[in-house]
Amino acid sequence: PEKMQQRSQDEFREELPFEGFDDKGLLDAKAPRRDFLKYLGFSTAAATLAASCKIPVRKAVPYANKPENLIPGVAKYYATTYVQDGDVVPVVAKVRDGRPIKLEGNDLSSVTGGGTSARVQAAVLGIYDTARLRYPLNGGKEVTTFEAFDKMVGEAIKGAGGPIALLTSSISSPTTKQIIADFLAKNPGSRHVQYDAVSASGMLDANLASYGKRAIPSYHFENAKVIVSLGADFLGTWLNPVEYARQYAAGRKINQASPEMSKHIQFESMLSLTGANADERYVHRPSEAGAVALALLAKLGGAVSAPAVGDERLKKGLDLAASALKAANGSALVVSGSNDASVQIIVNAINEAIGANGKTINWASTLNTRQGDDKAMVQLVQDMNDGKVGALLIAGVNPAYDYFDAKKFADGLKKVKVSVSFNDREDETSELCQYQLADHHFLESWGDAEVKTGAVSFLQPTIAPLFKTRPFQTSLLLWSGGTQQYGDYFKNYWITKLGSQEAFDKALQDGVVENIPAAAAGAYNGAAVADAAGKIGSAKKGGKNELVVYQKVSMGSGKDANNPWLQELPDPITKATWDNYLIISFAKAKELGIKVDDNYEVETGKPTVTLKANGKDYTLPVLVIPGMNADTVALAVGYGRSEKTGKAAAGVGQNAFPLVSYNGSSFVYSVADVTVEATGKTFPIAYTQTHNQYEGRKEVVREYALGEFKKNPKVLSEERKELADDFAKKTGDYRVEGTLYPDYPYPGAKWGMSIDLNSCTGCGACSVACTAENNVAVVGKSEVLRAHEMHWLRIDRYFATYRDNSGNDNLDDLNVLFMPVMCQHCDNAPCENVCPVNATNHSSEGLNQMTYNRCIGTRYCANNCPFKVRRFNWADYMGADSFADNQNGKLDASVMMMNDDLTRMVLNPDVT
Repeated sequence: PEKMQQRSQDEFREELPFEGFDDKGLLDAKAPRRDFLKYLGFSTAAATLAASCKIPVRKAVPYANKPENLIPGVAKYYATTYVQDGDVVPVVAKVRDGRPIKLEGNDLSSVTGGGTSARVQAAVLGIYDTARLRYPLNGGKEVTTFEAFDKMVGEAIKGAGGPIALLTSSISSPTTKQIIADFLAKNPGSRHVQYDAVSASGMLDANLASYGKRAIPSYHFENAKVIVSLGADFLGTWLNPVEYARQYAAGRKINQASPEMSKHIQFESMLSLTGANADERYVHRPSEAGAVALALLAKLGGAVSAPAVGDERLKKGLDLAASALKAANGSALVVSGSNDASVQIIVNAINEAIGANGKTINWASTLNTRQGDDKAMVQLVQDMNDGKVGALLIAGVNPAYDYFDAKKFADGLKKVKVSVSFNDREDETSELCQYQLADHHFLESWGDAEVKTGAVSFLQPTIAPLFKTRPFQTSLLLWSGGTQQYGDYFKNYWITKLGSQEAFDKALQDGVVENIPAAAAGAYNGAAVADAAGKIGSAKKGGKNELVVYQKVSMGSGKDANNPWLQELPDPITKATWDNYLIISFAKAKELGIKVDDNYEVETGKPTVTLKANGKDYTLPVLVIPGMNADTVALAVGYGRSEKTGKAAAGVGQNAFPLVSYNGSSFVYSVADVTVEATGKTFPIAYTQTHNQYEGRKEVVREYALGEFKKNPKVLSEERKELADDFAKKTGDYRVEGTLYPDYPYPGAKWGMSIDLNSCTGCGACSVACTAENNVAVVGKSEVLRAHEMHWLRIDRYFATYRDNSGNDNLDDLNVLFMPVMCQHCDNAPCENVCPVNATNHSSEGLNQMTYNRCIGTRYCANNCPFKVRRFNWADYMGADSFADNQNGKLDASVMMMNDDLTRMVLNPDVT
């Protein structure tokens, strides 16, 4: 301690908390792996001490608007920002004992309105990921100090004899952009390439042609009375779904006095989360995406030839969409998920024709979540192979895994003399690099992000760095000849920009500083429409079978593959966990000889098929899902990661990125001609919902068409009264709710929660939030297969039978319903009356309580639960049972990962 006190503040910055001890102390500076954390086996106590020891790091400013019921001394809250793969979500981190344990949305952000996603909620587990890189590496060997690492890299770059290339994901940070610009200026001939694994480059190119800006405008779904989506999963994965979901919900809320609701029409090839929420939905082949857009433009009066499109139902859908868009008088919006610039140019023309520009499309504030340039990336890989790149610096991207031609990238990397990775682990790209220096996790970082013009959010550390990591911005500053650490640069930049230390502190407290310009239209130029229409008209037709490569809501592009919370989150549509699989239609299942029962379940396990596409062969399990185009199959990216990615990711699913192609200007996420053949073998898929329909029962979720509701807004209360009257006639007891049990009096406060089913999109963010808040156990694929998943909250998905179009093999006219099922606190809980030891009881505040040490495990409560929310945890998943030598080693590696002392730092101490 005396030696620690003697050291100056500057020496501690950007270093490990315990770096600098001599051999007699806890750390030998020449061998950093022999540090304090190593001596204690990286126990929770050690890491907590590392986070809270008296290191004079820059002061983090607590959240100004502290949450209600905050008990001083129990938890602190810090506003920061989730940043990954270009995505930006302002959050508030809850910190207990120096450990961030929970993230909530920052409701001071006008962009997200306090919303988050499943991946944002799960991000707090990422800081405790056991696969994170713990110290700098040179050729796979540990480098003792940052100074030694900087000297090695500096000398190597000088001797490289070629230009430097900086390869990153989309960057929205103003300070980082300035640092990169300064770095490039100091290194003539160098370049910065932004690369997105799931790209919007075609859209950016189209907007450059149509509006003169290679940018994405702000969309305002809340201002749209009619929304038409052409394959854009804007509620799930497209561009900025947290913002769009909030806007979409605003248009779906019902005011009983004046009931109105936006109309949503979806055209797509597979059943997406957004399509499941649509009012009207129509399917087509992936190769017809351009023709559908062109046909819609023609029906709206565009000077283009209307091409032939699929079946009669699709034609009716286009007629409906065109008439609805015209009737909206500018309060309408059309979006497309295509990465083809020609398709996006046609969509721009559609939005001009309906008057969306300046109303539901705002060009005054452009979105920064996707800035990748596919052409530039392809050119960089070619230059690497041609020996034209002397040094390659890689930050936040993994092209050796997710680039469409990963082998060519890897071959090119071998020809680059100096390669440096700032990625957080030895992923597929990092392990090919000569030098590795991991960046901080965002919860350990200072920084900023501008998700859209004028909407800036800030990052501040919620914990001291757990490992010997350093911001990649610091490396660029030092390697440019500077002496500043990034934290100092960031602070000076914003104090200057905001005008004072007080303004800077206020910005950190709030987490956001916003000065978003007033909405404005873009200057449209339709000169490119004719050429785009010609390219679409001459496009190659699809073969017998076509393929869509898509993102799951939980997994995205695969950056979070080692997060077991996300691996075990059921997909909103398929309800499957821990795998990717080929989704096929009922018509395709029939063609392949796969039998499906009346409940949409495959009768003989989950069969596998051989998929041949783009010269690649895959053997994949299949799931048969309604709402697919008959001749379209779909496969999710983000799986098939290497062992070094982590225990939870290794060996899970297969990598679908090799199925992506390049059309000369942008990446293509579909294949127009594939072969699918049954193998006769099966493969287990762990999914959590086995009943997909109502099976003859009345509606599980009560639904009304808007027109019917307008005629009689009191229809629901009238139906409830009918039930009560009927109950009274049969029992002589009149109550609002028919029940066998007595009413409970609530003289004081009463707990209650309601969910607006018009607003709920089924995304599953709440399920992950519940897992984080309540220490819900991860059980792994083998236990999910036995229906032993431990989620307290689930989102059931139903294919409603009363609109079942079973006579049509497309099954595209499908009504999908999402029903949240929570840790119920029933007013009249049937479990309470059957427990022989009174372990489950009712509180005076309306809570259905459980006294765990009274429970003897009869499971009578589970038998009596109509919601099936009772879970019985016979195994100690977070304790002794999760070790390999217990349970005969049957539990998954993912479960053992959750038992690691480092990972257990995420546990909430208020839940025992």
